[in-house]
Amino acid sequence: MQEKTNSVAAVVGLNIHKGKSKVLRYNTACTDPITIDGEDLEDIKTFTYLGSIIGEQGGSDADVKARIGKARAVYLQLRNIWNSKQLSTNTKVRIFNTNIKTVLLYGAETWRTTKDIIQKIQVFINSCLRKILQIRWPDTISNNVLWERTNQVPAEEEIRKKRWKWVGHTLRKAPNCVTRQALTWNPQGQRKRGRPKNTLRREMKIDMKKMNKNWMELEKEAQDNVGWRMLVGSLCFIGSKKKELCWTIIEDQEAQDFAAVRVHHLIRDRHQYPQAFQ
Repeated sequence: MQEKTNSVAAVVGLNIHKGKSKVLRYNTACTDPITIDGEDLEDIKTFTYLGSIIGEQGGSDADVKARIGKARAVYLQLRNIWNSKQLSTNTKVRIFNTNIKTVLLYGAETWRTTKDIIQKIQVFINSCLRKILQIRWPDTISNNVLWERTNQVPAEEEIRKKRWKWVGHTLRKAPNCVTRQALTWNPQGQRKRGRPKNTLRREMKIDMKKMNKNWMELEKEAQDNVGWRMLVGSLCFIGSKKKELCWTIIEDQEAQDFAAVRVHHLIRDRHQYPQAFQ
């Protein structure tokens, strides 16, 4: 294939740069060298494409580790903002959302998330938020209280929302689009014995069961942008433990009273801190 690509490129005056061309072998035992014009191309274990790291074993661990490192570097560059006495906590949190979390969750739409990955991301976010709120030992608060004070949702829900927004964009593409074909591709054959690894597609299937939808129904609903946003919102509502400003049918009277107080506090906070709910 590489010889054919090289010959076709040469017809239109293009030359493949051998020094910049690398070989990433994904989940294969084949070690035969790949050559261009008799010169072997370099084999690598990881490759960075559009800011995301792709490894020879698949998964997202290397990419998530790099994202956390880059987000931490940006966070430290803005330490003067976090320590400022003139800026309000709400302003600091908004800066954190726009400057730190965007770096942290870049490319999260296609991550193969695991419990370990979610925990690493959540630990980093919680640590930053506690420093912004100047909560230090021996002062402690629960994660739920921390999220309420900073108007945050669990990292798992943010990633799920980003993922399904991306799925909607992909399903609206033309049927011959490579991205759409790769998303809905159903490979045939038999896998190895044992428990299969968690994949992005399997995570999507779990969410699809919650929505009681199949791919054909999703492709149809994705054509309506407003309807798709409502569908994604309902999915994140189902998965999130934090259901703000929503009444639920609760059988236990004590739980009903607690829910009423919670909604009252949220409505009060919405009027006092409208920027946090935008």
